[in-house]
Amino acid sequence: MADAFKAAEPVAYYRRFLKENCRPDGRELGEVRITTLNVGSITSADGSALVKIGNTTVVCGVKGELSAPTTETPGKGYVVPNVDLSPLCSAQFRPGPPCEQAQVAGQFLADVITSSELISLEDLCIQKGKLVWVLYCDLECLDYDGNVLDACSIALLAALRNATLPRVEICPETSLAKVSLTERNPLQVQHLPIATTFAIFDGSVLLTDPTEEEEGLASGVITVVVNEDDRLCSVYKPGGSTASPEQLQGLVGRAQSRARETRRLLVEVQATEALAC
Repeated sequence: MADAFKAAEPVAYYRRFLKENCRPDGRELGEVRITTLNVGSITSADGSALVKIGNTTVVCGVKGELSAPTTETPGKGYVVPNVDLSPLCSAQFRPGPPCEQAQVAGQFLADVITSSELISLEDLCIQKGKLVWVLYCDLECLDYDGNVLDACSIALLAALRNATLPRVEICPETSLAKVSLTERNPLQVQHLPIATTFAIFDGSVLLTDPTEEEEGLASGVITVVVNEDDRLCSVYKPGGSTASPEQLQGLVGRAQSRARETRRLLVEVQATEALAC
């Protein structure tokens, strides 16, 4: 009977739960699904991570390549995130070029990298005006059940923290680059920006870490990114219902709490990986 009511009136079905300050999956309104993290599983990458938030699963591989810098920033390397949402992760996606949602996710990650100063791009410069590192960060969603931005941002951060790059020296006589086959240096990640996504239901109820079903029923979605010093890095609001200043202030507080939990997970996983090595 409940399944029939849910299929016929999904919004009304959710409202019955939200009146009791809970959700159909048993979570409280501000509760996040179980988050797990694994790093270093892709041996062919310079750094990698796999993140699972509930049923949403994202894997990230980082590959460094040597390239000439841009003319505008001769002393800086660059980071290129790319998100793929294939039909394998959800029936809502179709084969072919990256869908709009994947492109939006990739641009979101690029904006987070810039706004948070996640990596010093000067550190990626080997020889000003001639040679820099380009970090290609490919993120593949293996299973989609909502909140892909949070999963992608954690996977990206963990993969970059896991990444090492070969030592490169410039021969003074020939000006040619010599890449070490044995010596590698860890990538220096300066900040830990963490994204937390909320769904706006009926214009006022705010659900942390929405599932795919909740995102489909929501009147709006908002993502808040905070740094390790609880500083607000960015707020991403694609459309739909807006949050009031009071609601936004509350969301920042909830995002700060979620960020602290996620950073503890990142540190614990990195420490475990170091011991294993």
